[in-house]
Amino acid sequence: MEDEEVHKVVIIGGGSVGKSCITVRFLQGKFIEDYDPTIEESYKKVVIIDEKPATLEIIDTAGQEEYRSVRDKYIRLGEGFILVFSIISRASYTEARGLHEAIRRAKNFMNVPVVTVANKSDLAEERLVSTEEGETLAKKYSSPYYETSAKTGSNVNICFEALVRELRKAKSSPKTTGQNSAPQANTETKSGGCCLIL
Repeated sequence: MEDEEVHKVVIIGGGSVGKSCITVRFLQGKFIEDYDPTIEESYKKVVIIDEKPATLEIIDTAGQEEYRSVRDKYIRLGEGFILVFSIISRASYTEARGLHEAIRRAKNFMNVPVVTVANKSDLAEERLVSTEEGETLAKKYSSPYYETSAKTGSNVNICFEALVRELRKAKSSPKTTGQNSAPQANTETKSGGCCLIL
């Protein structure tokens, strides 16, 4: 019998980019418009990706500046990261660049599984960060890239599926520093694999 596959996944990004909305959309399939800013919440979900089960221990971190010490703690604990910025906030895009670097430093510049997510794609008319800028950022850190909408659910599940695949790839390959060749950026909506809550 194979060992149970368990991954610690951290949802990270600036304030008001939709981290909690993405998490709730993935876990419950619904959109919550009004909620209190999160300090930290943790959840567990079993998913089936490529016909193999995996348990995700998901930590939704706060983006507020005053909780930065908590965020840094979870960077150290996390195995994989969903790094979120908002397409309608250049400040969150700038912060995402810094977070990529913070993750790399905390992990001694190892190739850490990260999926870069540009959220709020349903607000395209208010866009301040281009798709090309998001793709460039993700490519620099060898990270898959997706544009999501927690409101409509577009690409949300796919981000988690991509991260599980990145985690599996990292586990099966030797740990090395530096960067791998960047995976192809993807902004399209696709139907994802089956996710089961157990």
